[in-house]
Amino acid sequence: MSSRAGGPRIVFWRHGQTSWNLESRFQGSTDIALTEAGVEQARRASRLLAGLQPDLLISSDLQRAADTAAELSRLTGLDVQHHEGLRETYAGTWQGLTHDEIRAQYPEDYAAFGRGEAVRRGGGELSSEVADRSVPVVLEAVEKLPENGTLVVVSHGGTIRTMLGRLLDLDPVQWECFGGLSNCCWSVLGRGARGWRLLEHNAGTLPVPVIGDDT
Repeated sequence: MSSRAGGPRIVFWRHGQTSWNLESRFQGSTDIALTEAGVEQARRASRLLAGLQPDLLISSDLQRAADTAAELSRLTGLDVQHHEGLRETYAGTWQGLTHDEIRAQYPEDYAAFGRGEAVRRGGGELSSEVADRSVPVVLEAVEKLPENGTLVVVSHGGTIRTMLGRLLDLDPVQWECFGGLSNCCWSVLGRGARGWRLLEHNAGTLPVPVIGDDT
């Protein structure tokens, strides 16, 4: 168990690369597997995250996140607790389309989405609704940590952004201020006397660009 001082810590870890990431397709809640490169990303990142001596590991139940979490589980011996509430944003008719196709078919909604406005992408979820279902899962897990413990949450780029914004008590219009997470990179929140604060963002960045962080 952790002996680190300084209060609880949450590591939000994005899943590894998928073929739809490479094609810039909006995955949303579609269950897409990791590529071979994505598996290798998860293995490499796991070696770094294991050094944080995590106490608890939870994950989205979608395959790309669950398989990413499994790599850290193998190294640490932690069981993975899978939660539907940690899934990526449901994006309705946008799912499976490339960003260029969405821009062509839904120009007004896509432009509003790009401005950070509240949009039901493809008739799906609002970002605030994603936070409503995901943040309680994380806070429940935090309550199970030992003193000064570390929780690893394996999820998706868009969902992680909403969780960061909600836990840092930012207005939803400000949530887009967080740059995208690269595949298999992570952000860290620590809790002090004044609440949660951002300790790191997009840590472990690999030598590849951020692609499809909302997918």
